[in-house]
Amino acid sequence: MPIPSRAFATRLITWHAAHGRHDLPWQNTRDPYPIWVSEIMLQQTQVGTVIPYYERFMARFANIRNLADADESDVLAHWAGLGYYARARNLHRAARRVRDLHGGVFPADRAAIEALPGIGRSTAAAIAAFAFGQRQAILDGNVKRVLARCFGIEGFPGERAVENELWALAEALLPDAKVVPVYIQAQMDLGATVCMRAKPRCAACPLADLCIARRENRVASLPTPRPAKPVPRRETAMLILMAGRDVLLERRPSSGIWGGLWSFPEIAAHDDAVAVANIRLGVRGSSGREMAPLEHGFTHFHLTIHPRLVEVRAKSRRAAEPGQLWMPIEDALDAAIPKPVKTLLQRLSETHA
Repeated sequence: MPIPSRAFATRLITWHAAHGRHDLPWQNTRDPYPIWVSEIMLQQTQVGTVIPYYERFMARFANIRNLADADESDVLAHWAGLGYYARARNLHRAARRVRDLHGGVFPADRAAIEALPGIGRSTAAAIAAFAFGQRQAILDGNVKRVLARCFGIEGFPGERAVENELWALAEALLPDAKVVPVYIQAQMDLGATVCMRAKPRCAACPLADLCIARRENRVASLPTPRPAKPVPRRETAMLILMAGRDVLLERRPSSGIWGGLWSFPEIAAHDDAVAVANIRLGVRGSSGREMAPLEHGFTHFHLTIHPRLVEVRAKSRRAAEPGQLWMPIEDALDAAIPKPVKTLLQRLSETHA
């Protein structure tokens, strides 16, 4: 079936005027900085979750230079709880690159935007369209879903051939440059509020009579899901040292999961917690005990955490080396910590009130 590009764009733009989202905190501006920050936060995270984090982040880092000049630990602390922390580290690295290579001015060229850390083709195109009015196609998860259903595109969108087909379609459907920003927002809003992954509201869709998936009763099967693979399971133990209401946190390496965040020291599941505390960290610990295990899911694996609590009678200098900090539970809860560590700290706060 021929691509009804004019009808496709016109219907989306008309629908958006009446039903789209117009008052999100990062809208109604051509400043690339808030647009960029919002696009990074919205990667793999829904709008409702992002808004309070975005507002807190922007209150602290009002512009690119504020962000570039900040310490990574401060950036991570204001990202804590949003997940996928590589986004925050890349955002910080990119801000420093804009400061050092572009004089603090966010580049307008899409290729230069895409060259910044943490920015892929679709994100670069969205920034170029929203901030600089460029005629660029995007292909985020919402747009992939709308296109796959409307045009009956089969195959998992993460596969290269399917993704290339969707990119070609997205570019062929682009309207004139002057309406591209509204058109792109309309695509994203339709996918987020109408053409949803589960329970789509097809009766409210402006593309309903064009939609192949609806006509052929394939809405539930498109886009084609990721091929099922068993999710690997891993286990670790966390050593929780407590001296009164102080706990010991250790900064994790910059690479790997929770890179750069503060966490409880990890130990092997079979290690004696008290012995590790005494020998490795040089503290005088009394008997240890196991807390209830904690389950945490990542994109590619599932982690079971076994917390081992050791009450410390006396701290040691060896447990205050660079990369390690003793701090009250209340302060630790406000630090740049992973979600499971926050959960464990909340448990400690309740049981050691």
